Amino acid sequence: MIKEVTVTPGTRLEKYADSVYLTGVVEKLKKILDKTASNLKKHTVWMVNSTAEGGGVAEMLPRMIFMLREAGITARWAVISTEQTAFFNLTKRMHNLFHGSGRPELSKADFDLYENVSTELVQDMKKLVQTDDIVVIHDPQPAGMGSRLKDITGVKTIFRCHIGLDKKTEQTTTIWNFMKPYLQNYDQAVFTAPEYIPSYLKDRSVIIHPALDPFTAKNRELRIPRLTSILYASGLAVKPQQLAVNTYQHQAERLQSDNTFKTATLPQDIGLLSHPFILQVSRWDNLKGWQELMEAFIKLKQNINAYAEDKPGEHKKRLQQLRLVMAGPETAAVKDDPEAQEVLQILSKKYCELHADLQKDIILLSLPMTSREENALMVSALHTCATAVVQNSIQEGFGLTATEPMWKGTPVIVSNACGLRQQVTAGREAAMIQSPGDSEDVAATINQTLSNPDQMEAMAQKARRRVRDEFLIFTQLDKYCQLLNRLVKK
Repeated sequence: MIKEVTVTPGTRLEKYADSVYLTGVVEKLKKILDKTASNLKKHTVWMVNSTAEGGGVAEMLPRMIFMLREAGITARWAVISTEQTAFFNLTKRMHNLFHGSGRPELSKADFDLYENVSTELVQDMKKLVQTDDIVVIHDPQPAGMGSRLKDITGVKTIFRCHIGLDKKTEQTTTIWNFMKPYLQNYDQAVFTAPEYIPSYLKDRSVIIHPALDPFTAKNRELRIPRLTSILYASGLAVKPQQLAVNTYQHQAERLQSDNTFKTATLPQDIGLLSHPFILQVSRWDNLKGWQELMEAFIKLKQNINAYAEDKPGEHKKRLQQLRLVMAGPETAAVKDDPEAQEVLQILSKKYCELHADLQKDIILLSLPMTSREENALMVSALHTCATAVVQNSIQEGFGLTATEPMWKGTPVIVSNACGLRQQVTAGREAAMIQSPGDSEDVAATINQTLSNPDQMEAMAQKARRRVRDEFLIFTQLDKYCQLLNRLVKK
C-alpha cells in the first residue's frame, strides 16, 4: 500500500535570509532553485520511503519538499506499507547486513517475500506517477518497487542510500549482491560517503550528505524561558506549583525500577537543570551502542577515584554528580523497526538489575511521537541542557543525532563510525571513541573529555561552524538540484 504524506508549509526562504549567518547560502540556493524549476516544469519529483515518523529521513523530507514547492517545483512524498508483517522483519535484517551485522545469508524465501511486496507496492505507485516524473527512493525497503516502477512506467529513478559500511565483509557482500538486480536499473544513486558505494554503482553515484534545517523545532535556539517551559510541559522536570504552563497531552515517560514506564519525574526529578549529564538520543537499535554506553557509564561511576586520579577536585565532583540520559522514540511509533522493542527490553532488564544508587543516575526515557513538533522540542531541550551529547554508534550511516547538538553548540562525543567521521575531525570538532564496542574505551573517552571543559567548549564552537558550512539543508538541496538538472537533461 502507498500512502501520500501531507506536507505542511514551513519557513519560507526569505525568513532564513534574514539571519546574518545564512544570507549567503540562501541567496546561492535561490539561483539554482530558479534554474531547476525552469527545467522541471513538466516533471513531478516524488520522494518515497518507509515511514513518516521517526528517523532522520522522515525528518528531512518535509523541509526539502516544502522548499522545492516554494520554488515552483512539483514535489510529493509517499510512504510504503504492507500487511505482510514479515517484510519489515526482513528489511531490518537487510539493514543490519548493510552495516556488517547479522548472519550473512538471505534465502529464496527472503527473495520471494521482497519480490512479492515490491510487486504489490508497484501496483499502487504506478497509479500516482506520470512518465515524466522523477522518483527518489530512500533506502532498501522501497527499492524493489522503484526498480519495477521504472520498467512499467518509464519514470526516471534515483536510489538514495542513507546507510552503509566502510569495509567489505561477508554481510555487505551478501546484501549488495541481493540488491544488485534492482539497483542496476536506477538512473542515478546517491550515497552519504564514497566508502559505501558498491562497485556496480560507481559510474552513476554522487555524494550528498544529510542535513538539518536550522529553523525547525528541533534545531532552533532555545532561550531560557522557552527551554524551561518545554521541560515542564513535557514532564521532563518538576514544575513549580505557581507556574502556569500548558502541559503536553502526551508526556515523556521514564523507566522505573519495576520495569514499567511512568512519569519522567518519578521517583525524583531527573535534574536536567541542576546536574551535569551526558545524553544519547537515537532509535532503539543495537547498532547505536546503547548497551556499551550503559556499561561504560557504570564503570565510570564505580571507579570514580581511579578516573579522577589526575584531577581529584572539581572533576571528581562532576563525576559524582554526573548522570546518563538515554532517550528514544516510543517503540510503537516506529513501524519499520521491529527490533526496537527487543533492544529497549534488554536495556530495561539491565537497568532493573542495578543497585538503587546507579538507577538514580541512569535515566531511560521514552519520548512520545504523537506530536512531531512536541517530540522535536523535547529532544531540543535535552540537547540544550546536556553537558555533552554522546553518539556511540557501532555503525552509523551519517548520524544527524550528532549534527543536531553540534549546531546548538553542545559538546559532542562520537564513535569512529564512518558516517560520524564525515562530520568531525577527532579532537577538533568532537572527541572520538575509537572502539565503541569496548565499554572501557567509551568510559575513558567520556572521562577525558569531561575533565577539560575549556577544550570541550572550543570543540563545540568549531563544530557549529562546520555544520553551518557543510551540513545545513541549503547545501543539501543545492546538490539535489544539480543532480535533478543533470538527470532531466539526459
